[in-house]
Amino acid sequence: MSDKRILRGDLLDFVQDPGFAPPHEAQGVRFRSDHLVLIERGRIDSVQSASQPLPPAWENVPVADHRGRLILPGFIDTHVHCPQLDVIASFGTELLDWLNTYTFPAEQRYADPEVSRQGAARFLHALWAHGTTSAVVFPTVHKTSAQALFEQASQVQMRLITGKVLMNRHAPDGLRDDVAQAERDCVDLIAQWHGKQRQAFAVTVRFAVTSTPEQLAMAGALCASHAGTYMQTHVAESRAEVQWVSELFPTARSYLDVYDRDGLIGPRAVLAHGIWLDERDRAVLRERGAQIAHSPSSNLFLGSGLFDWAQAQGDGVNVSLASDVGGGTSLCLLRNMAEAYKIQALQGTRLTAWKALYTATLGAASHLGLSQEIGRIEPGCMADLAVWRWAVGPVAEHRDALARDVLHERVFAWMTLADERNLVSTWVAGQPVYMASSSEVSAA
Repeated sequence: MSDKRILRGDLLDFVQDPGFAPPHEAQGVRFRSDHLVLIERGRIDSVQSASQPLPPAWENVPVADHRGRLILPGFIDTHVHCPQLDVIASFGTELLDWLNTYTFPAEQRYADPEVSRQGAARFLHALWAHGTTSAVVFPTVHKTSAQALFEQASQVQMRLITGKVLMNRHAPDGLRDDVAQAERDCVDLIAQWHGKQRQAFAVTVRFAVTSTPEQLAMAGALCASHAGTYMQTHVAESRAEVQWVSELFPTARSYLDVYDRDGLIGPRAVLAHGIWLDERDRAVLRERGAQIAHSPSSNLFLGSGLFDWAQAQGDGVNVSLASDVGGGTSLCLLRNMAEAYKIQALQGTRLTAWKALYTATLGAASHLGLSQEIGRIEPGCMADLAVWRWAVGPVAEHRDALARDVLHERVFAWMTLADERNLVSTWVAGQPVYMASSSEVSAA
């Protein structure tokens, strides 16, 4: 197979944060109609107008012609749970009950290496089928669950950030670990995978409730002693959770402080939710360079609360976008953007398509320290890309036809009405990992 490929279509990406400015005032939006993306050895070699002649070395390279379709950087999901595909769309509980009723029983099965292997394969293929090419992932407490994710992702050179979950209390049998053994498991996984084949290790604290002070201290020591590792956890998702943490850690100033005093809050920290943080907490996040992984679908489905994105950004907090499946109801980040719009609208802020799409591409890449690798359609970046149809179905097609003269109006309608059915193909490191069937494409 040739190591050269060319994609043709309308390119949309970003060169800076457009912020919450009105659409016509936003900066950093880059739309290049009918362009070619020249890909070699997994990376973007160059980008040029389709009207320009190809360089001689590329003249005989086949072109995947997607004229009239959008090509975007692959989405980056900064908080998602691999085993929770088993419990997505489960009825009727808030966070803490939901964990005990649905999540923990599902995760117990991942002690079986074969269950972990099958689950990892199913999960990664599901991400690709929703246009996501990079992710920060929670497996389970079992070492084998993280191992399976690393193995499956490395086979296609997918950028994946994950690590064995740390959880040694307030969980059922089969889901609690031992501090010393958990540390050994993490060190083994770091040695085997971190920094290799586009894999990165994340010290993964389930949440403060399920770790003893001794385990949190161990997690902080891991972060300090292994350069370049990430840290992922949950924080201030629901009010009942916040109250429980205050009872378990009475000397901590806040939920966030439980993590911060053990050195867990730094520029590579990814904290899911962050709905019920106060001004001092946001100042700590700003000073440390940490990020909140906003999970709109999950927050609405579990009734956790409304995250104030504009306030967080105004206070200097980095915010990325996440599906949080299975609390969230879809792996499709377009669906989550539509939900994020509603959450902000309820608080008097209008989220533009530019801000939402930036956050799921270059914004997430920048907060993860990976903007030279992912999140842009730029020479030198990895060819992690997704090809999208503008409209599927008579309603969306009619709306798209009326919106074509104003770019943001058209993109916003696409972002709001589109979902994984609009996806034509997903590319990781220059190779197709998902292709819609020919019948699906021709029907659209």
